[in-house]
Amino acid sequence: MNSIALLFDTGCFVLIWLVQLVIYPSFSFYETANLKIWHTKYTMAITIVVLPLMSGQLITNAIDVFALNHLSIVKFILVLLTWLTTFIIFVPLHNKINRSVKPSAIAQQLVNKNWIRTTLWTVILALSLVQSF
Repeated sequence: MNSIALLFDTGCFVLIWLVQLVIYPSFSFYETANLKIWHTKYTMAITIVVLPLMSGQLITNAIDVFALNHLSIVKFILVLLTWLTTFIIFVPLHNKINRSVKPSAIAQQLVNKNWIRTTLWTVILALSLVQSF
């Protein structure tokens, strides 16, 4: 199961760094009306990529917890934190973009706060690599 978890962990790692360094910063280059139009399309499209990756990561790491080793438990807790931060912080921020008069300010909050998930997924991948060897 470790190799399958490693695939999902790697996928989430690559995705979050793309989001952090390319996608979220690009929001600041849109005019307000265009950002709202693009953001609606973006959120639907990115969900098709993110949801299977995050779900696969959650499932494989949940299964690994039954190995009852400390590394698996720590990884699973970190995966749960990515889900919590996604739904407590990021989903509401994304929802605000479409309702806001200044969506670029909210887009900047996404960039700043996304370091939380970027750090979490980087640590998860590092632990996954340690676990694989």
